[in-house]
Amino acid sequence: MADPKGFLNVARELPERRPVDVRIKSWSEVYEDFGADRLEKQASRCMDCGIPFCHEGCPLGNLIPEWNDLVYRGDWRESIERLHATNNFPEFTGRLCPAPCESACVLGINQDPVTIKRVEVEIIDRAWAEGWVRPQPPAVRTGKRVAVVGSGPAGLAAAQQLTRAGHEVKVYERADRVGGLLRYGIPEFKMEKRHLDRRVSQMRAEGTDFKAGVNVGVDITGDELRAANDAVVLAGGATVWRDLPVPGRELNGVHQAMEYLPPSNKVQEGDLEVSPISAAGKDVVVIGGGDTGADCVGTALRQGAASVTQLEIMPMPPSSRPGSQPWPTYPMLFKMESAHEELASRGGDRVYAVSTTEFVGDADGNLRAIRLVEVGGPETGFAPVEGSEREIPAQLVTLAMGFLGPQREGLLEQLGVELDQRGNVVRDDAYATTVGGVFAAGDMGRGQSLIVWAIAEGRAAASGVDAFLTGRTTLPYPIPPTARPMA
Repeated sequence: MADPKGFLNVARELPERRPVDVRIKSWSEVYEDFGADRLEKQASRCMDCGIPFCHEGCPLGNLIPEWNDLVYRGDWRESIERLHATNNFPEFTGRLCPAPCESACVLGINQDPVTIKRVEVEIIDRAWAEGWVRPQPPAVRTGKRVAVVGSGPAGLAAAQQLTRAGHEVKVYERADRVGGLLRYGIPEFKMEKRHLDRRVSQMRAEGTDFKAGVNVGVDITGDELRAANDAVVLAGGATVWRDLPVPGRELNGVHQAMEYLPPSNKVQEGDLEVSPISAAGKDVVVIGGGDTGADCVGTALRQGAASVTQLEIMPMPPSSRPGSQPWPTYPMLFKMESAHEELASRGGDRVYAVSTTEFVGDADGNLRAIRLVEVGGPETGFAPVEGSEREIPAQLVTLAMGFLGPQREGLLEQLGVELDQRGNVVRDDAYATTVGGVFAAGDMGRGQSLIVWAIAEGRAAASGVDAFLTGRTTLPYPIPPTARPMA
């Protein structure tokens, strides 16, 4: 354990964000450096709690007390070994995960929890800087071929595990670059793509083969994929977005979030000089109060929007844990992400308990405003409040209301895998689908979820594939896909 009195003597501390006026002029990550001495003090707050509920909160089962203790003692080299034992990509989760581990921290019952996520990201960043993260090619090759469809966190995790187990792994990605939503759905200010590029380079050096720009189900049929491989892992994510079919939906200026965010990332990659969907000089409305909505807010502000408003149909969540969401569950709380801080500093607004009733256009078919109505809570079925209708200006709207499951047309139809009532791919406890030799991991089988669940399922599915191909596995034992997250 770390310092037995650390949690009594040291207050929770996080790195400062760069000033809003500075950071919205660039696309770099928003946090200042956090010194090693300060981080070691934060790690010392990990207490001798007896039962580390943070393990239960983390789908990856990260060995959090172990690497907190190692950081406190200054043994950074060993801390990355313990972190990598359960997590292939801590540089992703340390930046993008909402940290259900911290919600489950025992210290969090009556104090501020340990800064688990910050310790995690500092460990891996230091490991890369010191040259401790190297390719780990397999000592023995099995001669078995595995195709992984999708290069998001689930696909990358499955591919790395299977390559290290000695299989010949080929990852297919329909976009022009590897990374899935990590590449084109996550803005640069949340995770600079150098972190992704560095990890993909490591995987290539280990022997994983990547095929970008290949749409499996179109460029290669499901039958061809199965014939060329001994096993197939479906890790294509939940890509079918939720729409808003109200009058005026067809107007120019109404876009899905995943139509809006990728071109902005392509500008950062150097593929485009400017985004074809730009917020510059426009009144922007983001419909959806989740992480994707926050990404749209931060992107619009960096593009020079005249104003930004974020809408959410749910009531404003509480700022502290309600009795209906007791420790160690993951509570739904009011959050001030970096994009929200930027929004507030620019006079923007986050509006709760409202529903869009109409997109209003001009004579040329361009969006000029949206009409809203206040609504009651879920217990009322979001019933409109009489007399609360109003109109706000908007020349650009992004719909960030979540995803409904995987794309059925194409590959899934060709393979003939069974889907559940939610439209997700059915798997057994080894992540095998109803089609022999075909496995499924991540959001494609679970539905829209957290990055930690994607990586955990990718690792677990790799174990199931390895056992299927060789009769046994030394990879971590699969987490049953019926397990449900605390988050």
